[in-house]
Amino acid sequence: MRVQAAIEAKLRHALAPAHLEIVNESNRHAVPPGSETHFKVVVVSDAFDGKTRIARHQQVNGILAAELAGGVHALSLQTHTADEWAARGGRVLQSPDCLGGGKHDRRHG
Repeated sequence: MRVQAAIEAKLRHALAPAHLEIVNESNRHAVPPGSETHFKVVVVSDAFDGKTRIARHQQVNGILAAELAGGVHALSLQTHTADEWAARGGRVLQSPDCLGGGKHDRRHG
């Protein structure tokens, strides 16, 4: 879990989140067991106040640039302010099912 730990440390340091969840969803994809390639991140931070969703995602992607360049294949982001998080009752959206993407799933036509 060294990639997940690095993601958590970087986000805690940069955003001082009120709430942070990092879920390794690699097991839901066509990757070897124990992989750290697909993550869902739920982060609630005052650092997002006044920012659009795109700006928030760009901020998180910038913080995690090394991980995204070095093996993290997919990063699902749910970024909220404290007020937004409270308004949604702390509810986390479920990730969609993996639709494949392995060599065996490619269609030729």
